[in-house]
Amino acid sequence: MTEREKLLKGEFYNSRDPELIEMYHRAKEILREWSALSTRDGEMRFALLQSLFGSLGKGVWIEGPFYCDYGKHISIGENTFINTGAVLLDCNRIDIGKNVLLGPHVQIYTATHPLSAGERIKSNPAPEEASYQTRALPVKIGDNTWIGGNVLVMPGVSVGAGVTVAAGSVVTKDIPDNVLAMGVPAKVVKVL
Repeated sequence: MTEREKLLKGEFYNSRDPELIEMYHRAKEILREWSALSTRDGEMRFALLQSLFGSLGKGVWIEGPFYCDYGKHISIGENTFINTGAVLLDCNRIDIGKNVLLGPHVQIYTATHPLSAGERIKSNPAPEEASYQTRALPVKIGDNTWIGGNVLVMPGVSVGAGVTVAAGSVVTKDIPDNVLAMGVPAKVVKVL
């Protein structure tokens, strides 16, 4: 099994694997080119995002700056808007539905590490291996959802369709459809 296959299965993987490092460099090159383009050059900017992501629906708008690890593990549905400063760490899949709004500085994480330093840090890693244990869990954001500014979405979380997550919340557990969630950690406070 390749390190990328391990990554996508949620198993521990070597984040310094050559295939993953090449994907990382490719994503950074595409993002650098995308960032350098005028916002008036929408067609070329969209084409670059199509080459970066696993899938990209029509009408997606992303404000820069924007950051991701690999890009290929991200799918974004049509008419989704991602505001400035978004960080999508796609060590595993990030699936964002259609008509989704991500506020400024939303961060979606898939990577995680053992809590215990004794389990997290490798004692004698090979030169081509990372010195720490990493695994990644997928994140899903349902259709018609609004994630407010400065929200953190943690590894392995699913946010339902028609959800609003209040600004500044930290989403650590799944959120069902059609609710308002808020707080640290985010809790459902109202059915919509």
